[in-house]
Amino acid sequence: MNESAKKQPGRPRSVQSHQAILKSTLDLLAQVGYERITIDAIALGAGVGKTTIYRWYRSKEELVADAIESLREEIEIPDKGTVWGDLDCIIESAVKTSLTPLGRQILAMIIGAASSSPQFAQVYWTKYLKPRRQAFHVVIERAQARNEIPADMDSDIVFDLISGIMLYALVVKPSDEPMEAYIRRAIALILKQESTA
Repeated sequence: MNESAKKQPGRPRSVQSHQAILKSTLDLLAQVGYERITIDAIALGAGVGKTTIYRWYRSKEELVADAIESLREEIEIPDKGTVWGDLDCIIESAVKTSLTPLGRQILAMIIGAASSSPQFAQVYWTKYLKPRRQAFHVVIERAQARNEIPADMDSDIVFDLISGIMLYALVVKPSDEPMEAYIRRAIALILKQESTA
């Protein structure tokens, strides 16, 4: 093996190829929708071979999920010292991100892909929603330690309810009041019901 081969000059191109694959996937999602996307079309748009794609991803579902997540921010767990301080940070971040044109596009892509493909829904849940749910559990655990909410409150159910409220509010916008205020009022009702049950 010669010296130039040992230096593995292909590594930077691999990173470039990966970015090109993600961009091609997002472009095709916007143009033709999840159902009509193929690995062949993604490879063509990215200027790579299918084998390059399969080095990173086992399926179209994994690739599409990763492409969508590449547009989203990292998971951050707020720690403001109170449950409402933490929840307000989560609400503000979600609303700020989702109400942008890009945020709405991401939301539409997730809903569209998950609605038409149980496989995508499962991959997206496992790789991305479940970690967010686990991160939210930390917020609930802290609140329980501060005796702000009951010790037996089910953080998974609370997360699912809050996620549903946010999705409904963002897609339907059922109220003229500010989005954050509507979501906060709905969450307060959940917490109140939980604490008096």
